[in-house]
Amino acid sequence: MNIKTLIAAGVLAASAFGAPALAQEVLKVGVEALYPPFESKTPDGKLVGFDVELNDAVCARLQAKCEWVETSFDGLIPALNARKFHYINSAMNITAPRQKVIDFTVPIYDVPSQLIAKKGSGLQATPESLKSTVVGVLQGSAQEAFVKKHWAPKGVKIVSYASQDQIYQDLQSNRIQAAVQKTPSAVSAFLEKPEGKDYEVTGAPLDDTSVLGVGTGFGIRKGNDELKKRLDGAIDALKKDGTISKLTQKYFNADWVAK
Repeated sequence: MNIKTLIAAGVLAASAFGAPALAQEVLKVGVEALYPPFESKTPDGKLVGFDVELNDAVCARLQAKCEWVETSFDGLIPALNARKFHYINSAMNITAPRQKVIDFTVPIYDVPSQLIAKKGSGLQATPESLKSTVVGVLQGSAQEAFVKKHWAPKGVKIVSYASQDQIYQDLQSNRIQAAVQKTPSAVSAFLEKPEGKDYEVTGAPLDDTSVLGVGTGFGIRKGNDELKKRLDGAIDALKKDGTISKLTQKYFNADWVAK
């Protein structure tokens, strides 16, 4: 056996027995974990919720390892563009203003946004009904954009909060008289809990796609077309096999898959 043959045999042996396997792709995912049932944390710090299970399914399709990076909701887009993570998965509506600074996947699900107030208050989701009230809303959300566009100019006082939990606390203490958020969040995080027993969803769902958007998707940096294509493919496959429909039924008791 000549020297070249010996070297080739050694390389093959190293490949078969000693060389490390190719490293699994790691995708970092931005989230604000304060918005059940979409994403929240258990007392022991585990991330749970609709978007968490959805992300697990997407990453399994991509054969990637995904790691969560937590930040405030209004800080998600700046952090994405600063390359702190690869994409946003945090119940973010696909809206025209956001599309000016980031791209989105295809819409994944589309849930309503509604007003909650004390039972018997008679409050409705109209500026006329809310003129003498204070309404709380999450800072940086599409719901904030809606109330500032439609209600604030007509005399409704709007207070923006850094977290949804703070909104519910101030609602209980009567610092505000109503709040606007995605309906499943109101039900799961407040109305189904003892502290929310005296409150209810009231009025019709908010309606203005120019600010509320066309459903919810993952946010991606502009120009990252390869990742968008891969995420879109995984999402479409999970729609077709019924995974996303099952998750919406599990968490929302409704089939709110975006068409």
